[in-house]
Amino acid sequence: MRLLLADDHPLFRLALAQAVRAVAPDAAIAEAGTFAEARARLGAEPDTDLVLLDLHMPGSRGLMGLATLRGEYPAVAIAMISAHDDAATIRRALAYGAAGFISKRAGFDELCEALRAVLSAQAWLPPSLRGTVAATPADVEDRALAARLACLSPQQMRVLGLVAEGLLNKQIADRLDVQERTVKAHLTAIFERLGVRNRTQAGVLLRSLELADPANAIDA
Repeated sequence: MRLLLADDHPLFRLALAQAVRAVAPDAAIAEAGTFAEARARLGAEPDTDLVLLDLHMPGSRGLMGLATLRGEYPAVAIAMISAHDDAATIRRALAYGAAGFISKRAGFDELCEALRAVLSAQAWLPPSLRGTVAATPADVEDRALAARLACLSPQQMRVLGLVAEGLLNKQIADRLDVQERTVKAHLTAIFERLGVRNRTQAGVLLRSLELADPANAIDA
């Protein structure tokens, strides 16, 4: 069993690793401190079973990180981890394919219980919020966008992610080691499946996945 711990806080990654070893002593554990590192790890080890992904880690742009990894590696389960654990955020994460949502406020025993659940292919939600999440209606726009993103191929998701970073067609072609006309063909298909006409409209859709980090708001 392979797990990837993707969080920019080393101490929390340590706590996660300890919980993983308590639940699955023989599991292979990889770590990443940025979203770019997480993608690189998955590229090198696509047979990873589970990713524990920090909602606000550098480069993830909120739920865009989740949507990107789900699109590029649909066979890999992804559970979100965050202190931003309100019912609406959890409901949105589930809409974009999260296998569960683990609160950073959880104690060690709860972390272990959460890991047992997601490793057994069971959805996990913070116990104190399950009733509230169940009573929170799913956002129609989120469900629609999630369905559109699910129609994209892994390579199209990579192209879309680079568009979100502001790269031009030539830069995307160089990054993916393909011809520029291939990028243009991907973009035509992407825009059609997302129901948009151009990069600007695609950018508006993608920005809806961004979430402000409450920690930064407090620091400010």
